[in-house]
Amino acid sequence: MKTVLIVEDDLVNARVFSKILTKRGGLGVKHTENVDEVIKIAQAKEADIILMDVSLSRSVYQGKSVDGIKITQMLKSDPQTATLPIILVTAHAMEGDRESFLKQSGADGYISKPVVDHQQFVEQIIALLPEDNNAP
Repeated sequence: MKTVLIVEDDLVNARVFSKILTKRGGLGVKHTENVDEVIKIAQAKEADIILMDVSLSRSVYQGKSVDGIKITQMLKSDPQTATLPIILVTAHAMEGDRESFLKQSGADGYISKPVVDHQQFVEQIIALLPEDNNAP
């Protein structure tokens, strides 16, 4: 089973995403907004894809406040985690934000909140999941 790591500081959103992904997508889910845990999970290959909230209000790394863009940059610049697909999720979707966020962060995809079309949400995530190398 593929696992999605949800990095989200809003527990209601995290629960909604989790429910959609497990029920509709048949995916495993982990959730944390702790940056050290995110990096540990990514490096240990315990997640196949990350859903990254752009505006993490409480996330701190090495004493500094960090948002989803910064965490994504850190993961993408680490050879150990660079290939892990990351989808940014944000409620602040203004014209031009999508391109700007993707360019700044190096993320692989972008979803704006609220998620209205649950099926499309699942399909966007599944589309970016890495293929199984051991598939026949």
